[in-house]
Amino acid sequence: MVNDNADRLAVLIDADNAQAAMIEGLLAEVAKYGTAHVKRAYGDWTGTSLRSWKEHLLDQSIQPVQQFAYTTGKNATDAAMVIDAMDLLYSDRFDGFCLVSSDSDFTRLAARIRESGLTVYGFGERKTPKPFVAACDKFIYIENLIYDQVSAEPEAAALKAAPPSSAAALKQDSSLVNLLRNAVEGASDEDGWAALASVGHIITKQRPDFDSRNYGYAKLSDLIRATTLFELDHRSPGDGKSKILYVRDKRRQARRPGS
Repeated sequence: MVNDNADRLAVLIDADNAQAAMIEGLLAEVAKYGTAHVKRAYGDWTGTSLRSWKEHLLDQSIQPVQQFAYTTGKNATDAAMVIDAMDLLYSDRFDGFCLVSSDSDFTRLAARIRESGLTVYGFGERKTPKPFVAACDKFIYIENLIYDQVSAEPEAAALKAAPPSSAAALKQDSSLVNLLRNAVEGASDEDGWAALASVGHIITKQRPDFDSRNYGYAKLSDLIRATTLFELDHRSPGDGKSKILYVRDKRRQARRPGS
């Protein structure tokens, strides 16, 4: 069944600055946040450098936007993508944008879209400059999306997902531990229990590029469990059909409600 309430997204890809191998994983990730009503890839399609993209464009129904390189050393593709993004923004037809690039030139574009009240999802490699990452509501690293495609795409050989970090390594990561503990505390009730969804929301606000897959875990709950620093508890909201996962810092001594 189609979800009519899904966010309407515009996916704009800087093909000159993105790997074609990641497109299937990227669009699967986009589907978690809404429906891609527009899918466009920008570049000079008359050359040979984007040859690997052409098959993916057809398979994924992505519209190629031709932009000639007018002069050496200047990226005309960026300008074309920014102009199209603003046209789409002013159409008032979208709830959010997915900007696919590792280029810091799109930092101001992301900020401008957010100023209009729309959500910006950024996608890029780990080398992406921090200003662009911070300008997005959520930033997803490409390396976390192509784990199953590394063997199939030669150009993706260098983009590998992180292996699972051990409990000892996670505990030694003071930045991670503080982030998790502060988020749990910020979302907790008087007994220290916090709904995992609320914890994740706080973390994303503080760190747009946070992703449990950066540490080798598919879900936030898996990462939190792996640290061994928190208690986890599945609770039924009352209908008996679904359960909500709650988390609490083990340092809290308060008893569980109802016990």
